Amino acid sequence: MERLRITDTTLRDGHQSLWATRMQTEDMLPILERLDEIGYHSLEVWGGATFDVCIRYLNEDPWQRLRSIRAIVKKTKLQMLLRGQSLVGYSHYPDDVVERFVNKAAENGIDIFRIFDALNDIRNLQKAMEVAKKTGAHVQASVSYTVSPVHTLNHYVESALYLQDLGADSICVKDMAGLLSPYRAFDLVSAIKAKISIPLQLHTHYTGGMAIATYVKAVEAGVDVVDTASVPLAFGSSQPPVETLVRLMQDSPRATGFQLGKLFEIADYFEEVRIRRGFDRGVTRINDMRVFEHQVPGGMISNLVAQLKEQNASHRMNEVLVEIAKVREDLGYPPLVTPTSQIVGTQAVMNVLTGERYKMVPSEVKKYVQGFYGRVPAPINPEIKQKVLGKLKEIDVRPADLITPRMADAANEIGSLATSEEDILSYALFPAVARKFFEDREQIRSAESSTVSA
Repeated sequence: MERLRITDTTLRDGHQSLWATRMQTEDMLPILERLDEIGYHSLEVWGGATFDVCIRYLNEDPWQRLRSIRAIVKKTKLQMLLRGQSLVGYSHYPDDVVERFVNKAAENGIDIFRIFDALNDIRNLQKAMEVAKKTGAHVQASVSYTVSPVHTLNHYVESALYLQDLGADSICVKDMAGLLSPYRAFDLVSAIKAKISIPLQLHTHYTGGMAIATYVKAVEAGVDVVDTASVPLAFGSSQPPVETLVRLMQDSPRATGFQLGKLFEIADYFEEVRIRRGFDRGVTRINDMRVFEHQVPGGMISNLVAQLKEQNASHRMNEVLVEIAKVREDLGYPPLVTPTSQIVGTQAVMNVLTGERYKMVPSEVKKYVQGFYGRVPAPINPEIKQKVLGKLKEIDVRPADLITPRMADAANEIGSLATSEEDILSYALFPAVARKFFEDREQIRSAESSTVSA
């Protein structure tokens, strides 16, 4: 039997889940050669929230981070998480931005694009898949896993088949909240593997504590690849630890072949980073264990804690978690992953704090109900729809069809502050944040130039 392959998420989802995406490039570079020697299927190093956080909080260029990693990692494929038509942002971008971004990501070092859509609306995946395919990169199309009356086994099998027909090189089942139970995983993997002819990868989070057992049953059912993190960035709302899975699989026909000693050397390094930076370990809290009821991913819980703390309403967390389940049902059972997790979560907080459901409705919720994020999995509650929309009209086309091209205008707006096409893309994605980043960069360069000339 073929050995179990593993993707390492430490440098992307691991620190996004546990450290608010605050690992810096300087903390990554010293360990890359050792990560490259392990034999991983791929290293997930880019995408998700990393792009935004680099320029917003870390004063780093995310493109330079990717190039720096690529310069060191020679043996292992580099992977990124792409939010379909939303790329690395929180709303849809026009096709010209998607096309240039994907091309530049491949050019700067991405080998595997894991592409997903929060609503599993395949229309929102097609453009990114098509462009990534043309670059010669590996296209991994994802289905976001959730539990609802409409998310049946057949739904996931049909989605995987359709994505394979669209040209996917592999399929990922993306279980962002750690909801996939071991026996359900066995049935799901078995059903998909029976129908597709391309590799199947499983991504889950430790959140409720089932992840290791879920991987074991998925391996028994024939899953090809799974995601793990180095132990200092595992557990809690992150992935399960690679060290545990490697040891567990040693006595099986699908042993990984990884050397535990080398894995623990890497773990020691990340533990030193964790302590030096003052980051927490992954811990499963009571509210994390309740994920089976509220389906809220761990990272989303952290955001809710912050929102409620700002309103001096931390004691109302349990009410919000109950309300999230109700809002999710009202809005057609969207999987809770960026950006739908924020949409549902914000509405639930408002419902609880105002004391009246949908008294206040954010613009993002209105856009969601109109259809600007895509086709929802199940019909929206008609009464809620009417209350949210008022006189606003619904759309039934692919949302990006209504967005005008952006690249030329972005280039004109940012002008000489942009020194590359990558800069223009950063501005097209996050205009205000990127402009400030470029202005700060320009000031630093000017100061350095003055020092040299003096």
